[in-house]
Amino acid sequence: MMKTNLSIELLEKALLGTMLEENYLIQDAGLRMEMFELQIHRSIFHAMQQIANNRKPVDPLTILTRREPQEVGGANYLATLKSFANVEKFESYLEIVMDSWREREKQRILVLAQTENWPVEKVLETLDSLQGNTILMNTNLTPTLVEQSERPYIEKVNSNLVPVTLPNLKNMIDGFRQGELTIIAGRPSMGKTDVMNHFALTAGEKGFLPIIFSLEMSREMLIDRMIAVCGKINRTKMRNPYHLFSDKQKEQWIHILNELNKKNIQIDDRGGLTVSQMRAQVRRLIHTYPDKKPIVLIDYLQIIYPEEMNGNQTQTNIIGRISSDLKRMAKEFDCPVVCLAQLNRSVEARQNKRPLMSDLRDSGNIEQDADVIILLYRDLYYEQQSNTSHFDDESLNNQPVQRTAKGLEELELIIAKNRNGPTGIVIAHYNKLTGQIKE
Repeated sequence: MMKTNLSIELLEKALLGTMLEENYLIQDAGLRMEMFELQIHRSIFHAMQQIANNRKPVDPLTILTRREPQEVGGANYLATLKSFANVEKFESYLEIVMDSWREREKQRILVLAQTENWPVEKVLETLDSLQGNTILMNTNLTPTLVEQSERPYIEKVNSNLVPVTLPNLKNMIDGFRQGELTIIAGRPSMGKTDVMNHFALTAGEKGFLPIIFSLEMSREMLIDRMIAVCGKINRTKMRNPYHLFSDKQKEQWIHILNELNKKNIQIDDRGGLTVSQMRAQVRRLIHTYPDKKPIVLIDYLQIIYPEEMNGNQTQTNIIGRISSDLKRMAKEFDCPVVCLAQLNRSVEARQNKRPLMSDLRDSGNIEQDADVIILLYRDLYYEQQSNTSHFDDESLNNQPVQRTAKGLEELELIIAKNRNGPTGIVIAHYNKLTGQIKE
């Protein structure tokens, strides 16, 4: 322990000495007084900050004008600090001192949490915030460009990309990317929840951690739907398996449950959640499953509870704030966030009921915040034959309609926005009885 304290003492002297030589580092390093372990060094640094903020030169003499000699170790102590200065190793020393501070803070937080009986979510969030106190960031392009040099010659599998199994959809969006917000929108009964379940089951199959926030449908009902998909079971039979299942389905029942359990899907069906409550749950699950990369799926946008109610806020402003918060959550956890959304009723008034981005209800900033927007459409729902040729949304002009399956239950996935790829229409086959989706 004494050795560690001595090492930190010497490193802190090196930081202070270097800042005495290079005054610009006092502000540029981003240090705070409490990050120093020794009280005498805290006093010295605080005085240095005050002098630098007044745009005065910082040296031992000006420090002594701000503090009593005994507070800063006296003139001799200040004079010797420069002998520890090392500009070239300043950043390395800074990181070590920062790591030491984080460890002290961690212990302090754990003691405080135990004393005040903090909830687990608050403890995890506070501990995570320590990792955000990174002082320096490498802005140099060279290391990244070196890594990119072999891209055209070596096939690289992106293990961070949550895959999609529909081939033509994969050609368009590739998969769900870290830090991106995807909106999947449609009118009621278009199959939004089944599409979400399809993506969750695929992600779980590939070893990711699907975290579903089902704000409307109960956990039990959602699980029944997933069982029906995994077992290819008509979900009307799920109402009473004892009477309605065939002998073969009963024999396969435990196997189906085991297969679903392997996908490690997490479901939170609390109603009225705010984005911050979702973030706390995601953070807890990431700590619980540290070896799995998460994908967050939410059903659905318009019933997420706002962080604060203000009588002057319009619904459009509220939804806009929520969509911005969802995008920030995707970036904070560096994971995909997929959120379902309702389309407004204006779709029903048009002769061509194929949806447009402008049909997003109370769209607010959705079009701006979302990286990908997928609109769902089933022609059979409206009991008419639709002509895709007059689908005239400007963002989809001249995009080919990709047909991959024939049949009554065609589900169109309209890629209305794709920040990193093409837009267009993918047609999948949707079995409404089992909830299965495939091309």
